[in-house]
Amino acid sequence: MNRLVKRSVSNFFALKLPSKSLCTGVVKVPGSNVAEILNENEKKENTTSNSIQQYDIAIVGGGMVGMALASFLASMPMTKQLSVAIIDSNPALSGSMSIKKEDPPDPRVSTVTPATISFMKDAGAWKYVEQNRHAYFDKMQVWDYTGLGYARYNARDVNKDFLGCVAENKVLHSALLSCIQDSDFKRTIYPLRLNSMTLNRSSMSVVEENMSSRESSSAQGQCARLQLSDGNSIYAKLVVGADGGKSRVRELAGFKTTGWNYSQNAIICTVEHPSENRCAWQRFLPTGPIALLPIGDKFSNIVWTMSPTESNQRKSITEEEFLKDVNSALDYGYGPHPTSSLSGTRDLFSWFQMDSTVSANESFEVPPKITKLASERMVFPLSLRHANSYASKRVVLIGDAAHTVHPLAGQGVNLGFGDAYSLSRIIAEGIALGTDIGEVNLLKKYEAERKPANISMMAILESFQKAYSVDFGPFNILRAAAFHGANYIPPLKRTIISYASGEQNFPVFL
Repeated sequence: MNRLVKRSVSNFFALKLPSKSLCTGVVKVPGSNVAEILNENEKKENTTSNSIQQYDIAIVGGGMVGMALASFLASMPMTKQLSVAIIDSNPALSGSMSIKKEDPPDPRVSTVTPATISFMKDAGAWKYVEQNRHAYFDKMQVWDYTGLGYARYNARDVNKDFLGCVAENKVLHSALLSCIQDSDFKRTIYPLRLNSMTLNRSSMSVVEENMSSRESSSAQGQCARLQLSDGNSIYAKLVVGADGGKSRVRELAGFKTTGWNYSQNAIICTVEHPSENRCAWQRFLPTGPIALLPIGDKFSNIVWTMSPTESNQRKSITEEEFLKDVNSALDYGYGPHPTSSLSGTRDLFSWFQMDSTVSANESFEVPPKITKLASERMVFPLSLRHANSYASKRVVLIGDAAHTVHPLAGQGVNLGFGDAYSLSRIIAEGIALGTDIGEVNLLKKYEAERKPANISMMAILESFQKAYSVDFGPFNILRAAAFHGANYIPPLKRTIISYASGEQNFPVFL
């Protein structure tokens, strides 16, 4: 991995960026429909029904990561003048997403890091999150089923107010959409699907059918052509695949992937406690981790990894039986509570005590008891996928289209937000240099920045997943000792917190 990081960094500085102009103009064809325009100024300019629009950027996928990219572009002086098309058939994008705090909590949530929060604050989106249900947490407890491995983390260990924030996906999505709607950013929402994509004569393309002779051949050469599910087409200087793990953009552009499906599913749901929860809890069990994450008020979210057979069974059992299983998994089930030391482990690290952390002196706590199921139980299969390349001429991948990871640390969406922020900055740099934003050399700069960071996180998560798939006495002792080292060695603990918070690009051991 060291060689990969060094090689990627070297490539980063070796790039030469040729200068080309942005994609502008309108290509006329008969019978095309005008897409839904959210910007009022664009509504007045695009009232005819016989124009195919050309855009600087087409974002395929209007989920959290795609909308984050649009928000970041809208907030930067060098990119806010760009014309952007957002292609997504989700009806929620067509109008205002109304969310009320009294609405029942949705089981689909994300844990966002301080780095992600900073990105969203810079874009002006975080204030909308704070208007809805969310939960900052300042403590985290991680332990295993053997009663040996145990660690606690406190925001005060790194002089911070919080370690992260948990919010429903619909809250994050709505906040990003509101941020764009409240700006004068030139965006067009196409509530459609992408059918085909033609790049140009010198790159990989799909077969075109019934292409109008009136379409401009020069535009075709300089921009990607996207055919939508209504039969009409648009052109874009740059196509961004933000359309998830089964990315249509990735497929059409010919990006290859490496990965596998886990023999595990995640069951997620919202639960209720007698009092508010302010800690993130994660316990490693023989079949996979279970996490209990605060989401505001007296609600928490469960993410429980297990075999497909177990997940199907637990989805169908009664609420009473399910709550009993969850409380057992978070308490004495599968094994005892951890002790404060492991065969003198704390004494082994006593030479660090002059630089002790706050959480090193905190004892193990039993998670709050769950009394009610507050949402449906949903089951998702788990997989790991990574695109061998993130960029080619006129096409770039971000978020789950580029990488999907195991959910055990809640890092997936944060990697996607990091991609979006990095790409928006690099596009801004390209514009400042007069570079064609679809040029592969510019897009490879983004890849060189994000690929090592994403691979590092994927490797760490995969190592954790593999480490806890083994139940063997001597290995359990070794694993627990590593846990205690992370708990009692302050420099290591602070590095772990900084890395998990997104404030440090690579862990100290790289």
